[in-house]
Amino acid sequence: MAGPVTADPLVGRGAVVTGGGRGIGAAIARALSAAGAGVVAAARTSREIEDVASALRARGAKAWAIACDVTVEGSVIDLGRESRRVLGTVDILVNNAGASASAPLRKITLEDWERMLRVNATGTFLCTREFAPEMAGRGWGRIVNVASLAGLEGAKYVAHYSAAKHAVLGFTRSVALEFAGTGVMVNAVCPGYVDTPMTERTLANVESRAGLSRDQALASVLASAGQTRLVSAEEVAAAVLDLCVGASGRSGQSIVLKAGAIAP
Repeated sequence: MAGPVTADPLVGRGAVVTGGGRGIGAAIARALSAAGAGVVAAARTSREIEDVASALRARGAKAWAIACDVTVEGSVIDLGRESRRVLGTVDILVNNAGASASAPLRKITLEDWERMLRVNATGTFLCTREFAPEMAGRGWGRIVNVASLAGLEGAKYVAHYSAAKHAVLGFTRSVALEFAGTGVMVNAVCPGYVDTPMTERTLANVESRAGLSRDQALASVLASAGQTRLVSAEEVAAAVLDLCVGASGRSGQSIVLKAGAIAP
C-alpha cells in the first residue's frame, strides 16, 4: 500500500463508478468524493444512484446519477457523453457493476453463463473502451476493475461467475500493457466475501441448498475463501482509492482483499 493520502488529492478529477447505487459501488463513490473528485454514480436502478448522488451533494460534493446498463453498447456510449457533459473530463473509471450466482455445473444454463459474462466481463470491456483512449490522450487516467478472489482461485458452484471474473483479470492485464507509458494505470481489486446484499443472497442460497442456519452458512463460505470475517465495502473502497491516488506506477496488478487484509 502507498503512504498516507493527502487532503483532497483528487480535486479537479472526474470519476465514473458503475454499479454505484449500493454496496461496494456506493462506498467507492463516497471515498472518491471525499478525496475531492467529482463523481458520477451509474447503474440500471435510477432511484439507488440518485440516493447516493443526493447524499454526496448534501455534503457539498459534486455528484451526479446517470442510469446505464453496462451490457448495452448504446447505453455505455450515452454514459460517456453525459459523464463528459457534467464532469468535463473522466479521469477515473471504476468498473464495479457485476452480478453473481451460485449453482452446480449441471444446473448452470446457457442463459446463466452468458449473463455472468455480459455483466461482469462485457460491461468492463465496454466502459473501459469508452473512456480509456481519451485518458491516454490527456496523459493521466486510473481504471480499477472490481474482480473477485474467485477470479484468481476459483470456487465450488460458481463456475460461470469465476470464469467471468477470470476474464476481467485477463482483460485488466492486457489493457495495462497496451496503455503502458501513457499515464493510464489499469488495476483490479479482488475481494473475497464482502458484507453486501450480494453476499447475503449467496448465504441464503447456501442455507437453502445445504439446510444450514445463517451462522453455519456464513462459517462455510468464509472457510471456503480462507477468511475469518467478511470484508467491508469500505475496505474495498479504500483499496480502490489507493490505486487512484497512488504515484507508485502500479499497473496490471490484482490486489487481493481477504478477511480485511490486503496481500501483495
